[in-house]
Amino acid sequence: MSTPVSFTHTGYAQRIHFGPGALERVAEVAREAGGRRFLVVTTEGRRQSEAGERLLAKLGRAVVAIFDGTQSHVPTSAVQRAVAEARAQQIDGLVSFGGGSCADLGKAVCWFLEREAGTPGTSYIDRPMVAHVSIPTTYSGAELTPFFGMTDTTARRKTGGGGPTTAPLAAIYDPVLTLDTPARVSAETGMNALAHGIECALSPSRSAEAEALALACVRAIAGALPGVIDDPFDIDARTRMLRGAMLGGRCLQNASMGVHHGLAQLLGGRTGIPHGLANGVLLAHALRFTLEAVPDDGAAIGDALGDPDDPVGAVDRLRERVGLPANLGDCGVTLEDLDAVARMSTGNHNVANNVRPVSEDDARAILAAAY
Repeated sequence: MSTPVSFTHTGYAQRIHFGPGALERVAEVAREAGGRRFLVVTTEGRRQSEAGERLLAKLGRAVVAIFDGTQSHVPTSAVQRAVAEARAQQIDGLVSFGGGSCADLGKAVCWFLEREAGTPGTSYIDRPMVAHVSIPTTYSGAELTPFFGMTDTTARRKTGGGGPTTAPLAAIYDPVLTLDTPARVSAETGMNALAHGIECALSPSRSAEAEALALACVRAIAGALPGVIDDPFDIDARTRMLRGAMLGGRCLQNASMGVHHGLAQLLGGRTGIPHGLANGVLLAHALRFTLEAVPDDGAAIGDALGDPDDPVGAVDRLRERVGLPANLGDCGVTLEDLDAVARMSTGNHNVANNVRPVSEDDARAILAAAY
């Protein structure tokens, strides 16, 4: 691949605990992270699940508040309520438990609390004000990164924030927690994780480590995701899939996303379409556009996908294999939505970071191809 000649690699203060049964260590991990008064950020369903009950029992009196109002795409109203609860309880720790929206909401709480206190992190050597422990139950990758997305539902626009101290200090990956994740959610978030690997492998700002992790992510997910869909209770497939998603989260720390993720974010904010679903439908079309500028990079991605000669086709076949629709029109997206997203694309930082420059007309063409 045409690896960048120069790069900057940042290593965050972060510990990863991976393996079946890893949730049992949550109290120890929380203490090690340095928090004493924890807010648990989750959804109502996850809170009431057997795993949610075990989590709360393990943390015991360290939990001073629970926010279970997390919603898809993280509405700003939910962020405001969660921050108010965190402020009122004077937390110094946070546990996010669930999908990517839970992790993003947790990071948003940490970010806003730092700014309210007048101590925002400015460097990777600064210590976070709030000790965040993330526990994913899907394949989003958000549990490792320092950035979060949130949506202004009035403007129907998804933006975000984050900084060097917003990355969780610890992440617990327990494949057992993913066994009750529905196959459709697994397919959508799995394609999201695949897209992380693909876009990081093409990122002009990727470090050498990020590139290696990105290709390992693609290879792992291409091999594991079909097995998860065929048998959601296959713990081996779930473990391999979660490992791939973890690699995707790691490579995101030192590589930028591109046009694919930028358009998926804008579509989600505009229409409410699940982020993973937008990823799955858009990925092949965005990849085809980008590889026209860096064709030599396609072979390594294709090799990781199992087809060095046709990486775009390999992506589309995997989308079909896991049962996701081929067209945005089948997902409730309208032509008016496409036009609005294309107009907004020029102001999106992920679109701006794409290795092949993207005009408004280019964005519209990618969306039209996926429609």
